Amino acid sequence: MQKYIQRKDPGLFDYSNRLEELRQSEPPLYRLDKRIDWEIFRSNLEALISKKPAGAGGRPRHDVVMMFKVLVLQRYYSLSDEQAEFQIADRLSFQKFIGLTLADKVPDEKTIWVFRNEIGKGIRGLFDRFDKQLRAQGLIGKEGKIIDASFVDVPRQRNSRDDNDKIKKGEVPESFSKNENVFEQKDVDARWTKKGNETHYGYKDHVKADAKSKLIEDYVVTDASVHDSQTTDELVKKGDGELHADSVYRSEDIETMLVKKCVKSQIHERAYRDKPLTDEQKQSNREKSKIRVRVEHIFGQMTNSMRDGLKQKYIGLKRNAVGIGLLNLVYNMLRYEQIMRLQLA
Repeated sequence: MQKYIQRKDPGLFDYSNRLEELRQSEPPLYRLDKRIDWEIFRSNLEALISKKPAGAGGRPRHDVVMMFKVLVLQRYYSLSDEQAEFQIADRLSFQKFIGLTLADKVPDEKTIWVFRNEIGKGIRGLFDRFDKQLRAQGLIGKEGKIIDASFVDVPRQRNSRDDNDKIKKGEVPESFSKNENVFEQKDVDARWTKKGNETHYGYKDHVKADAKSKLIEDYVVTDASVHDSQTTDELVKKGDGELHADSVYRSEDIETMLVKKCVKSQIHERAYRDKPLTDEQKQSNREKSKIRVRVEHIFGQMTNSMRDGLKQKYIGLKRNAVGIGLLNLVYNMLRYEQIMRLQLA
């Protein structure tokens, strides 16, 4: 008769032993937690949520750094607030990452939602705080930059043609004004656009990255209809060295702007009707592509490693800007951990 492994009753040290087994396998969350100094964000976070108590007593808050790690976890795995609560309660590795034990209460979905809204106005400050550390460690230089943009799709709206026309003009459709809660469900900031055979609805994440380290230095969030090149002047700074970008960024205005900012243009040449590229221009574009293509690795990691991170379920520009800011910050954390672990610096 076949014998099976007998099940055991839980022992005193089984919990700690299981955590040690997880640690020895070095999962991604363990590697990330090991490399990031989370305390550098504490002062920013506490300033964002500081409120005068309404009166004596009241339930204490969860630690702000722990809650921030919940948002990092949520953004890394593309979890809704409801799923974030469940997965933290269900998975030991998630509990270990944010610093909870089985004896601690897991933040519920409402608490996560409130915390994200509270720190939303300061997401740029959190991004800049980590950027400051990256620069201090010499991971962002002045040799060259890459700019590009990617669509961030959100749930598509089903509005009438008349309502969509009014939304595009910045007006509020009459059908919306009849219900004061409609803006909790209707996104009047997102826009439709088409690229090739693909139709997108939502926003755009315009990024400027260091050409060597592939770390994001700056970003701008717009609706999806804004052309990639329209944020170039805002992203490019004097002293950026060289600027690498694909041909959609090439224009006389942008070339003039780069000269004024003392930035060397490495933007791809583009062909025009009745004016194809010469062999020399094609060869030049191939050489430039060796550097420019590195920005695609950024969006590739957001899509693959971060579980379709370029898709969001928030409503409105304000909330989606917070989500995209967190997306860029978490990407930088993951890239930083990779650089340190593989000694790429």
